[in-house]
Amino acid sequence: MRFWTRRKAIDTITDQAPEHRLRPTLGWPQLVGLGVGAIVGTGIYTLIGVGAGLAGPAVILSFLIAGAVCACAALAYAELSTMMPAAGSAYTYSYAVLGEALAWIVGWSLILEYTVVCAAVAVGWSAHAAEFLGGRGAALPEAFLAGPAAGGVVNLPAVAITLAVAALLIRGMRESAHVNTVLVAIKLAALTAFVIIAARAFDIRNFTPFMPKGFIGHAADGAKIGVMPAASIIFFAFYGFDAISTAAEETRNPGRDLTIGIVGSMALCVAIYMIVATAALGAAPAAEFARSAAPLVYVLDRLGQPLAAELVAGAAVVALPTVILAFMFGQSRIFFVMARDGLLPQGLARVDPKSGAPRLMTVVTAAIAAGIAGLLPLQDIAALANAGTLCAFIAVAVCMVVLRLREPDRARPFRAPVWWLIGPLGAAGCLYLFTTLPQITIALFFAWNAAGVVAYLAYGRRASLLARAG
Repeated sequence: MRFWTRRKAIDTITDQAPEHRLRPTLGWPQLVGLGVGAIVGTGIYTLIGVGAGLAGPAVILSFLIAGAVCACAALAYAELSTMMPAAGSAYTYSYAVLGEALAWIVGWSLILEYTVVCAAVAVGWSAHAAEFLGGRGAALPEAFLAGPAAGGVVNLPAVAITLAVAALLIRGMRESAHVNTVLVAIKLAALTAFVIIAARAFDIRNFTPFMPKGFIGHAADGAKIGVMPAASIIFFAFYGFDAISTAAEETRNPGRDLTIGIVGSMALCVAIYMIVATAALGAAPAAEFARSAAPLVYVLDRLGQPLAAELVAGAAVVALPTVILAFMFGQSRIFFVMARDGLLPQGLARVDPKSGAPRLMTVVTAAIAAGIAGLLPLQDIAALANAGTLCAFIAVAVCMVVLRLREPDRARPFRAPVWWLIGPLGAAGCLYLFTTLPQITIALFFAWNAAGVVAYLAYGRRASLLARAG
């Protein structure tokens, strides 16, 4: 069988040897917590201001549009993950529907997404932690707050938080989920406090004019402004729910819990983003807080609430480790499944008998992420994660449509409504957002995948289990 047509059999996709099988320990509350932990990160603290600068008060529409595109992808993820409750997310679905070669490209893109996000968020957490420690007289030497390319030696806090999250994941996903739930509750409490305080100063006049910069968008000072350009930026605050689908194999009741986890976390986060954005816009003119790097903190300072501002800023520090946890969890499972399929060395695909976690792959993932976070400046490459995400979202939407046409009568524990609209709309929306990425990002994405194709042709196409089976 030619390598580009080799496909996994859906009916046997969950059949694994005991030493390669992940332990089911998660329920829907833990999955919702994982999704919210991944989605509600620094985006809600910063992108509200960025979006308001591009769209004015109509940034609320931008949140709604970006959320709708992600919701289409989320519904496709929910359908496929409940049909194929195996680890691997978009990579696994592509392997069963589109074939091994395309699955490799999707998996390679997911590696790019998850690893870069882990490293970028670790660097962001380092900056917050350094500011917190410095304000209390415990400043770290500058040499240990940046890598060699940025004039330092190593970004020590970034390395430390990456390894700390890895140590938690190695203990097992059940314990990690409990910690994640507590941290998510803390940051949601902080956002709730912000909304309550900001609502007291709500002024409807701040919403006039509502759409001062147009809808489709136009160029101004070398950048696109309007509702849709803002939606393209805001989209990247929503992704992260796809990490839930990597937990399919570790879910006790996949048919119910994955649906609640994926769709529930997306719906909850869209609501959170829109409520917080509305409260911020009502409490301060969009043009004002759009100029701030920390718009929520700016709004609270403007309202004469310095203590609340400090607590919200502190919650940002709490929020970041939950993002690292979700993406490192997803990355280790992607590596694990690709190794289990033989596309990477199979010796990496072993599960710790005590914790039920892929310990070795978690260590490998942490080592790579810590190395990037500790040594490299990520400003120019962090956008690559966005490209990898959009590639995965497009693949999942296409897989759902192809499988509906190919096997319409196959049992589906969750059926996406109006699939003939949701699938194409999700794929087209993500493809449009991909075209809005910087040209250098698109070029680097294709360069990364060109290297991946070389790696696959040199090793994976001959070493995969399907190749060995003939």
